[in-house]
Amino acid sequence: MEGYSFELITGPMSCGKTEELLRRIRRCIIAKKKVKVISPDVDTRSKGDYIESRNGLWLDAIKVKHSMQILSLVKPEDEVVAIDELQFFDSNITKVISKLMDSGKKVIGTGLELDFKAEPFGAMPELMCIATKVDKLHAVCMKCGCEHATRTQRLIDGKPADKNSPLIMIGGDETYEARCIKCYELPDAEHEKQKKNLKILPFSFR
Repeated sequence: MEGYSFELITGPMSCGKTEELLRRIRRCIIAKKKVKVISPDVDTRSKGDYIESRNGLWLDAIKVKHSMQILSLVKPEDEVVAIDELQFFDSNITKVISKLMDSGKKVIGTGLELDFKAEPFGAMPELMCIATKVDKLHAVCMKCGCEHATRTQRLIDGKPADKNSPLIMIGGDETYEARCIKCYELPDAEHEKQKKNLKILPFSFR
């Protein structure tokens, strides 16, 4: 039975998460399943009510502000619930997906497992725990070209973003690219400043 399951697709930016989600949704549609597609409204990459992969594939989606809204949008006849960009939802998203699974729905979701600081992003750790299947995708490193990029590098004016910059920058002049662990960079200007301000105390033998 396909219901009562949660498939989670994760990985860094540009690894094809949304493309894979769209592929699975289209298979469900071909199988004549009733599908509901949902996306957080904080994701402004798509200007309309749809989700779009980087290669131009797209599908109509309902954009919501809060995760609890999803429960009121999903109808009894809906068999599959697809949710893009799970990392942007509030902490109730874990409860919401659990309720959907309990009601017999098949849930398919995508999300960045790590933020630009290489720290767990939002509710992703909990979602990975309750998922019945996790697919961790890799990207091509945009610096060295290796095929095992697992980090999301934030760039501001072409330079690696500082560790102390905001987690989410609305309207900021930043870009993102996939990096491998070796090429990933996270400057810490505040730490460097503190190091420079440290006073060296005189030391002498008695």
